[in-house]
Amino acid sequence: METKQTTIQITGMTCAACANRIEKGLNRLEGVQANVNLALERASVTYDPQTADDSKLEQKIIDLGYGVVKQPAEAGTADGEAPDAYKRRELKRQQLRLAVSVLLSLPLLWAMAGHFAWTDFVPVPELFMNAWFQLALAAPVQFVIGWPFYRGAYKALRSGGANMDVLVALGTSAAFFYSLYLTLRTLGVSGHEAHEVQLYYETSAVLITLIVLGKLLEALAKGRSSEAIKSLMGLQARTALLIKDGVERAVPIEEVQAGDVLVVKPGDKIPVDGTVLEGESSVDESMLTGESMPVVKRAGDTLIGATVNRNGALRMRADKIGKDTALAQIIRVVEEAQGSKAPIQRVADRISGIFVPIVTGIAFVTFLLWYFFVEPGSFGSSLEKAIAVLVIACPCALGLATPTSIMAGSGRAAELGVLFKGGEHLESTHRIDTVVLDKTGTVTKGKPELTDVIVTGHYPEADVITWAAAAERSSEHPVAEALVAEAAARGLRISEARQFEAIPGYGIGAAVDGHELWIGTHRLMERQGVNIEDARLQQEKLEAEGKTVMLIAVDGEYAGMAAVADTVKETSAAAIARLKQMGLEVIMITGDNERTAKAIAGKVGIARVMAEVLPEQKAKAVQELQAEGRKVAMVGDGINDAPALAAADIGMAVGGGTDIAIEAADITLMRGDLNSIADAVEMSRATMSNIRQNLFWALAYNVIGIPVAAAGFLAPWLAGAAMALSSVSVVLNALRLQRMRKG
Repeated sequence: METKQTTIQITGMTCAACANRIEKGLNRLEGVQANVNLALERASVTYDPQTADDSKLEQKIIDLGYGVVKQPAEAGTADGEAPDAYKRRELKRQQLRLAVSVLLSLPLLWAMAGHFAWTDFVPVPELFMNAWFQLALAAPVQFVIGWPFYRGAYKALRSGGANMDVLVALGTSAAFFYSLYLTLRTLGVSGHEAHEVQLYYETSAVLITLIVLGKLLEALAKGRSSEAIKSLMGLQARTALLIKDGVERAVPIEEVQAGDVLVVKPGDKIPVDGTVLEGESSVDESMLTGESMPVVKRAGDTLIGATVNRNGALRMRADKIGKDTALAQIIRVVEEAQGSKAPIQRVADRISGIFVPIVTGIAFVTFLLWYFFVEPGSFGSSLEKAIAVLVIACPCALGLATPTSIMAGSGRAAELGVLFKGGEHLESTHRIDTVVLDKTGTVTKGKPELTDVIVTGHYPEADVITWAAAAERSSEHPVAEALVAEAAARGLRISEARQFEAIPGYGIGAAVDGHELWIGTHRLMERQGVNIEDARLQQEKLEAEGKTVMLIAVDGEYAGMAAVADTVKETSAAAIARLKQMGLEVIMITGDNERTAKAIAGKVGIARVMAEVLPEQKAKAVQELQAEGRKVAMVGDGINDAPALAAADIGMAVGGGTDIAIEAADITLMRGDLNSIADAVEMSRATMSNIRQNLFWALAYNVIGIPVAAAGFLAPWLAGAAMALSSVSVVLNALRLQRMRKG
């Protein structure tokens, strides 16, 4: 079944209960699987286009009582607006609401000082104690500033649920309308006696002010948690120098089309992904790959958009534009990870689904206990205790505990060159105890050089190299590249090969200049019936030196061997030592022979080696490790690694690897440096620790706060302040992940 994916920006969510209800509502639609993220205020939806579409999904959200921000591309209507623009406008609106609410609430807060003996030294203007003056100040706060709470509560109750708005609307309305009742009773009462009436206007007004303040601080903090996306977007070039009809002109990046010829001058950003046509320069790719050294680019080399051209002028062809560029794909992966839901969040979802009705019940019981048993007949005091319970229990912190940590953790990981494809992978990575490394291109540089050519004398050395290079030219294996490069360096003319056949894990076969060639391992020679007895000692000697040996047969007869050396990456040994210090077992897996594999493993400190493993056996090897009870991370970069990457608990693809490997993996390591593996594990561990801290304090806050409020030790305004601070503290704790340093 073909499915589609869409992202919907949602307005009006106030707590975890809102996100939970929208998610359930969308998932009830046929063929729809939705995930709603409170921190991003966004729904990520996969749906069957035969049973649903974008308009049906949006209408469902609206029916549940929430709003939808239409994307500019789809909106020829007045409500079409980019999410960032909407958020900026909403932030300004919140700031204005807060300013007005503070101005109206301050006199009420000042008047509150007149109700306590321990604050009788504070001079309170006579006007501030007037019940009608207090009503005039409190009413706009209650019904204008507080209107979104009423609207949200009505929509939530209408759709059969309850959220934070219900608690706030109940608590503040109880205080306001009880005070209004007392105010109406002062009609006909003398001025002094009227001032003696205990009113609660300041309770409702200050509560609303504090909640609006908390929401504003929360929005500002959440804005900081998406800085990683903003910084990645900031890398994009804004313009490009386009050559058309021989004329060079600057155009907006959006106007560049695939196939266009562009000029990139020294110091300019590469506008899009493409290929060098003319020129030579060094390009700084550190912002995407983490590699500090500039990379030399010549005709035929690929260029990555958003990287910086250092010195020479380049003429390039645009190959990938818009959403197809490497940077756009990275941004999409990070956005998807930030918008996804980690399994641990199910704890918060289950609690938030039943939280509000339970709290409402506790508040009602609190009122009854105080009114009938603790302070019999004291309606005002009993009401205060019930309001405190309602307000302190708002489940905002619980709903923000997980998504804010996922946002901050995945964003910081992206800055370190580690792309988690989803929150579930960010959570699962901390559990791994075994790291399996592919050798070629992962532990080593993957660009071997020819070191030895030994021939039997049946054919001249130049002919053997020429034929082997011709046969290998159709192969994508790094060892083949070394042979082709050697032939080119010697100035040999490479013929066209026919009947090329690649045998994974064995080698290749081809017809060149009328000769049948087989090049590969001893297993290939045995399979083709070629006698290689005379080559064994020489082969073992070269392999003991850590070289990879390719045996060459011409017309069914052994003709010689070529040895290549693939140098170990400079950082591999230190990175593997770091992984061991973290308590992880490191295993190397390769299709190479055992002697060569062990020689390479010895250089980098790996004790356990799985050698001569065929591509189809790599996944089985990973599964055998899992059968031992291990949690396995597989790290590779080639097509033959894709099954093992998919089979592992966590698959990590080296960013320079093939698209299929990156597609099969759960994590993409943008840098070739193996330290990225340790960075990924450390970021996962730090994020999970952060989530547990947030969940603990969010739950502990309610477990402690509700009984304290019910016992009468918290005034409603203090409960409101505590509730607002709890949400902000959760977000600020998550933001600590953004300061995590690269190991």
